[in-house]
Amino acid sequence: MNGIIVIDKPSGWTSQDVCAKLRGVLHEKRVGHSGTLDPLATGVLPVFVGRATRAVEFAENDRKRYTALLRLGLVTDTQDISGTVLETHPVHVTESCLLDLLPAFTGPIRQIPPMYSAVKIGGRKLYELARRGESVERPPREVTVYSLTCLGRTEDGYFLDVECSKGTYIRTLCHDIGQRLGCGGVMASLRRTRAGAFGIDAAHPLSQVVEQAQKGDLGGLLLPVDSLFSALPAVTVSEAQERKCRSGAPFPIELPAGLYRVYAPSGAFLLVGKAENGALRTVKSFFEVI
Repeated sequence: MNGIIVIDKPSGWTSQDVCAKLRGVLHEKRVGHSGTLDPLATGVLPVFVGRATRAVEFAENDRKRYTALLRLGLVTDTQDISGTVLETHPVHVTESCLLDLLPAFTGPIRQIPPMYSAVKIGGRKLYELARRGESVERPPREVTVYSLTCLGRTEDGYFLDVECSKGTYIRTLCHDIGQRLGCGGVMASLRRTRAGAFGIDAAHPLSQVVEQAQKGDLGGLLLPVDSLFSALPAVTVSEAQERKCRSGAPFPIELPAGLYRVYAPSGAFLLVGKAENGALRTVKSFFEVI
């Protein structure tokens, strides 16, 4: 079994919990995900099954999009609503104040990773230190927020739409916005609406996937691995060139320089290849090795 299942991750589950569940019901050890979601978060979690796990490294760098609820007036140790409250403040911020501030958090920005994160400092994960009550110096990291807009206000706070690069902590974004507004802020909810090529419309509830897997029929839930590379141009090679692909050898081909989805004459997806200087070489293969 090879392919990608886009899960609508339920709240309360870790991304690894989802993979462990699917390993059991699919009877497949090779299951991985791209783009970790915190237990509090819901939404798009691409899960890679079988030989498709070789594609995880490509998906991890994809842009992500989120809807987050920013609640002002609180500061917690985890920077989200699930943490221990450290400070409370009255909120006198108007919506226009928030809107005026958002451009300052758009584009390349620097974030200090939260203590409750999987970032490693000195070979140790920060959350492990945080659970022992320790805090260490964390160097800021540059990330990119491609767009940041306010979707509206509720009695619980403001809904923000965020499109960002790999490594962006949305709860840290909420925390930092609250600090700049002078009243503190936390992430009260988070839903990922897009991860690279996959939007929320392609995501399936975990319960549905488990139910269909137990019946032995995933139907259309298992997407082909080449769906991840839909933005790349496709090229079909000859039988002789297919043999070169399967042996891992580069071969002459007249193509403009760049990355390609490469298919066998049968239509089977073989690999992602790079054309350069009149030759095509393998970047990553996805055919089954017999």
